[in-house]
Amino acid sequence: MTTPLEFGIDTFGDVTVDADGAPLSQAQVLRNVVEQGVHAEAVGLDFIGVGEHHREDFAVSSPEVVLAAIAARTERIHLGSAVTVLSSDDPVRVFQRFATLDGISGGRAEAILGRGSFTESFPLFGYELSQYEELFEEKLELFVALLEQEPVTWSGKTRAPLREQSVYPRVEHGKLKTWVGVGGSPESVVRTARYGLPMMLAVIGGGPLRFAPFVDLYHRALAQFQLPTQPVGMHSPAHIAETDELAQEQLWPHYRAMMDRIGRERGWSPMTRGHFEQEAGPEGALFVGSPETVARKVATAVDGLGLSRVDLKISNGSLSHEHLMDSIGLYGSAVVPRVRELLTETSTA
Repeated sequence: MTTPLEFGIDTFGDVTVDADGAPLSQAQVLRNVVEQGVHAEAVGLDFIGVGEHHREDFAVSSPEVVLAAIAARTERIHLGSAVTVLSSDDPVRVFQRFATLDGISGGRAEAILGRGSFTESFPLFGYELSQYEELFEEKLELFVALLEQEPVTWSGKTRAPLREQSVYPRVEHGKLKTWVGVGGSPESVVRTARYGLPMMLAVIGGGPLRFAPFVDLYHRALAQFQLPTQPVGMHSPAHIAETDELAQEQLWPHYRAMMDRIGRERGWSPMTRGHFEQEAGPEGALFVGSPETVARKVATAVDGLGLSRVDLKISNGSLSHEHLMDSIGLYGSAVVPRVRELLTETSTA
């Protein structure tokens, strides 16, 4: 199966700052995310993913509502989550929300399901962290059954059973496109393949090419399960400016503050400038720099991993809305065409 290469952005709706460095309200951040989605379509990007969090530093707890607002102001761009924390949600309700979004948007909805990197949703919605694995496994199984849009009979330990239950609204054309977000564990890779779903790699530390063994495992597992080849995508943090130096200087203080805040919760060492520059370099996970620098790094990842989509996470801590809009503009107008040029050169060499 040959899948056209797509380019998208992801955002968690990080709470950003105004021109004076004061945090914006979460309400204003939500409005800004909608503007970012509209801008992404205007500059030719294919997808916007909005993440789900339940924390003070992120404004979005209901991605589908934000995506519906973007849908109302766009015509072409696909709309998805980045990710939906399925473990602490109800698969039936998740399916209904995305089926509704798909109808509103004329078939542009995509669900990206995952376990998320934060756990605040578990106590918020009454789930036990001790069931972390079991919750995701069972709920993914049920969600996959719902994709067939036939009456579902299902039973498990974490949710009430269903008996010949139909779920509405129906997806108008075909199945709801559904990915699974994978952090890189072999078990997660094989599980995604077992259900025959596309895989979205979360590349948030270390070079993208270190995920090549997981991509190989995914394709081998699909073949072993006698399932067709599926797309592989990559999600990775990014910031684009006119020069490498400007991009790093704009991002560094905001990225450091974000990583140090999360690090204090998780027992990490403080972020150093050296580590930041290493991750922003050719072998790191941060796609930070000029359009040429980012394009070359993206092209290397696409070629090395056989990617069908690249989603760059443009929100990183309190980096301002204005910088995010500039970054989106450069991504669509300069990075994407340059990536296509580089890949054409590689294929004809």
